Amino acid sequence: MKYLLHLSFWILPLWITAWNIKPAADPFDDVVKALRAGNATELSRYFDNMIQITLLDQSNSYSKAQATMILKDFFSKNPVKSFQLIHEGGQDSRFGIGRMVTANGTYRITFFLRQHGPDQYVLQEIRFEAQT
Repeated sequence: MKYLLHLSFWILPLWITAWNIKPAADPFDDVVKALRAGNATELSRYFDNMIQITLLDQSNSYSKAQATMILKDFFSKNPVKSFQLIHEGGQDSRFGIGRMVTANGTYRITFFLRQHGPDQYVLQEIRFEAQT
């Protein structure tokens, strides 16, 4: 009986600790969540030093700060109603394709994440293309 009590004294805290441990956040999932929320600040956490942004018919490379301002402006003028991920793929380089519905139109969103180190992904490119 003492053995079981002693054993449970050590196992129970370990089990509770293991149960509360959350897996590391997946950058891909975080980018999708930020797009669903129209949150440029959260997106910017994953920007590479320079990021290629295609917004409708304009495409250019921007610094993190510039890209954040551009996307904040876009999301303020086009509040996101919904974002549906249609396709995802890749391993070392991951990409996603989705459909974003905003107050002012529907967009096809394509984004590319590149592995930058063993446990880090950076957002290299994001495209917003109007759908009719």
